[in-house]
Amino acid sequence: MFIRIEKCRASRKKAKNPVQAIHAGLKHNGPVVTAAGLIMIFVFAGFIFAGEATIKSMGLAMAFGVLFDAFIVRMTIIPSVMKLMGHAAWYLPKRLDKIIPNVDIEGHKLTQGKMPEKPKEQN
Repeated sequence: MFIRIEKCRASRKKAKNPVQAIHAGLKHNGPVVTAAGLIMIFVFAGFIFAGEATIKSMGLAMAFGVLFDAFIVRMTIIPSVMKLMGHAAWYLPKRLDKIIPNVDIEGHKLTQGKMPEKPKEQN
């Protein structure tokens, strides 16, 4: 999932437009979230056919929970709130930016000719 978030962040840096970054994120992440959600829903729905009532109710509750999370929250509410927030949704305080490591998962720095920083050796 972190690779998917990195793609959204990279498209935000390229486009400088939050709406385009949200659309690119939905385009790249939508099929992954949909497939993962459907798999989990079917697995949890399979618990409904178990013998015990507790397992049946847990399977039903978890299936509805995943359904709500994957399709309502991740595919509808979060992109809508990010669009309403505009540039503020992508704001990162400078103090926090210094603390969080800059991880280049897909190697964009290598393709741009920038070499990653070498970690300092600790004695």
